[in-house]
Amino acid sequence: MKHDDDDPRPKRWAQLRFSIIGALLASPPDQGELRQRLQELAQKTYRHPKTGDQRKFGFSTIEGWYYAAKGVDDPISALSRKVPTHAGTHPTMPKPLGAALEQQYRQHRGWTFQLHHDNLRALAKDKPELGSVPSYTTVCRYMKDQGWLRERKPRHQRDREQGPRSLEPRETRSFEHTHVHALWHLDFHQGSLKVLTSSGQWKIPRLLAVLDDCSRLCCHLQWYLDETAQTLVHGFSQALQKRGLPRALLSDNGAAMVAAEMTEGLQHLGILGLTTLPYSPQQNAKQEVFWAQVEGRLLPMLEGVPDLTLDLLNEATQAWVEGDYHQRRHDELGVTPLERALTGPTVVRPCPASESLRRAFRTQTTRAVRRSDATFTLAGVRFELPWAYRALRRVTVRVARWDLCSVQLVDPRTGAHLCDLLPLDKHSNADGRRRVVPGPREQDAPLVSCGPSSIAPYLKQLMADYAATGLPPAYLPKDEDPSPLADLDQVNAELDDGTSDSDKEGAQ
Repeated sequence: MKHDDDDPRPKRWAQLRFSIIGALLASPPDQGELRQRLQELAQKTYRHPKTGDQRKFGFSTIEGWYYAAKGVDDPISALSRKVPTHAGTHPTMPKPLGAALEQQYRQHRGWTFQLHHDNLRALAKDKPELGSVPSYTTVCRYMKDQGWLRERKPRHQRDREQGPRSLEPRETRSFEHTHVHALWHLDFHQGSLKVLTSSGQWKIPRLLAVLDDCSRLCCHLQWYLDETAQTLVHGFSQALQKRGLPRALLSDNGAAMVAAEMTEGLQHLGILGLTTLPYSPQQNAKQEVFWAQVEGRLLPMLEGVPDLTLDLLNEATQAWVEGDYHQRRHDELGVTPLERALTGPTVVRPCPASESLRRAFRTQTTRAVRRSDATFTLAGVRFELPWAYRALRRVTVRVARWDLCSVQLVDPRTGAHLCDLLPLDKHSNADGRRRVVPGPREQDAPLVSCGPSSIAPYLKQLMADYAATGLPPAYLPKDEDPSPLADLDQVNAELDDGTSDSDKEGAQ
């Protein structure tokens, strides 16, 4: 029996109790019939609200539920389990006993709560100074509050190397979709032959294969020298252009498969991205069967080539997959993969243009724009905004980390493409030509102008309010000093006459 995660256990029990006695509340029994009705309910089996097991409830238990819900406005609340008074509080423990329990947990992290409680009681018996040990429930609550949870030991060697994991055994079942291009399988395979590169090195190539689940059609097959997100997008885009857009894609949890460019690209194209469970290669068994054919039929025919190159290997692979694999009868299908793909019902969608496909496999990020020159930095490269977007303070862009030749400016609300941004070209900007920044337009100017020499309206209001109080100005005025130019003119006049003010007074 399944329940929603937001449905608490007390509510489940209240609903179960109400469903048992609800008939008695809706149709109260006549006098003398209550006991018989309660006994009939006690003989029935009910489903446990948590485990789903069948169980019975006693006569007195059902009777208590009936009287608790009888005559109340909210029978569900009356039938719910009461919240303990200590709920929500932190459990306490004597300090010496808590220190001993902590030391015991650090030494034995794999012990259960019951084993910790039993050993703590034995330790307190030998050391009475630790005090009495609380109940098992209190010890459990205290350890959970401290975060002392049980750590399970890894059961497999691979878990010891990569950390503890939960490996629950699950059944294995074969599956096949009913429609062509409903599900694609994608994986990389390390080849058994080496290729000679142009630098004179021998390297082991990796084969990227995209298979259709329904028809086993090989949508694309290509050898690469690495297994990166850029390589994956390069090969998967060719599969989309050849066959169209599928509905879902199944791959493992490799770094290239879960890269941001790949996952966001699938979302933009409306393709459901699915990944296999860890250590479960049987979920992608169709790929494993295909690798056996590559290693058993294709690569043995190239063992006699002494200087095998990547180009020659890819040419031979394309010829083999189209002329041999697609034309040979498949044992499970009963027809060739090409016939199944052409005759079977399909849910394929048309593939967008190459430019739209290239823009899809990008990751979205946000950057701050410099106010001085309307540029922003992304992965150490500065990009310049067009003049129309110079007022943006933050921009939302989509970029492929392996291709910084251009980034895509998008609308953060709708994701719509606005324009392509190029890296900053400082040499081109050195010609000195600059666009004139226009000022405010005349129609944007305020309708009422206070004039260039007028006092601001707010200051006029303050001066009027101050004058309305009738108080004198809170300062003492001071006479202005005589003009220095006037004194200089008087001295010059006296020098021209040859007399001074004292001579004029003596003459009088």
